[in-house]
Amino acid sequence: MTNQTPPQNPIILIPARMGSSRLPGKPLADIHGMPMIAHVLQGALASGLGPVVVACDDARIAEAVTAAGGQAVLTCPDHPSGSDRIWDALTQLPDGGDYDAIINVQGDLPLIDPAAITRAWELLADPAVDIATLAVPIADVADIRAPQIVKAVFDYDEKSSARPQGRALYFSRQPVPSGVGALYHHVGLYAYRRAALEKFVTSPPTPLEKRESLEQLRALSLGLHIEVGLIDTVPLGVDTPADLERVRGMLEAN
Repeated sequence: MTNQTPPQNPIILIPARMGSSRLPGKPLADIHGMPMIAHVLQGALASGLGPVVVACDDARIAEAVTAAGGQAVLTCPDHPSGSDRIWDALTQLPDGGDYDAIINVQGDLPLIDPAAITRAWELLADPAVDIATLAVPIADVADIRAPQIVKAVFDYDEKSSARPQGRALYFSRQPVPSGVGALYHHVGLYAYRRAALEKFVTSPPTPLEKRESLEQLRALSLGLHIEVGLIDTVPLGVDTPADLERVRGMLEAN
């Protein structure tokens, strides 16, 4: 990818919704005097890549974002995925058509490393790449068979001295590929070319997507090139009250 540069007008969109079976009202959960969504907003802004907008389904989230100095767009509450929600927000923005890359940062990642966001965006430097995402080698044996840990299978030479990245071949909740070698924990942060995001959200779910309950399989079925880049650590997501307490403790320690 010598002398190639990623798209030069990116926007970061953070999907956030109030509904959560395990942690209702999750975006507004207090973490040391700030709602969680404000922490995510700060991490995204720290990447310095471009504007950051929260795509939310509830006015209370929008109010919290505005109070934190950010921008929010109210979207339809019935979207089935974060990808649909960020597309809705993008099409509402007056300058939404100007952005050539859309970076989707999940709204439950209060510890997101700005460098991870930049890493995903940089993978779009290759003009053949439609979507970029991230992965981390699995270190804990228990995670290999844990269905909540999504595995990324991608075409990359583990012996290469280059910065590890490669084209995604499959994603699964099962321990794949089989045999000797590393397995990789998929990190659900995406950088889309605008045309790829539009193609994705306007296409119906596919059988494999439904079977694995993984929407990125729709993108592969559509023939979109997903590039996977390795990072060092998995950003801790908040799905449960226990996760929330862990994040509070980590931020307090910092």
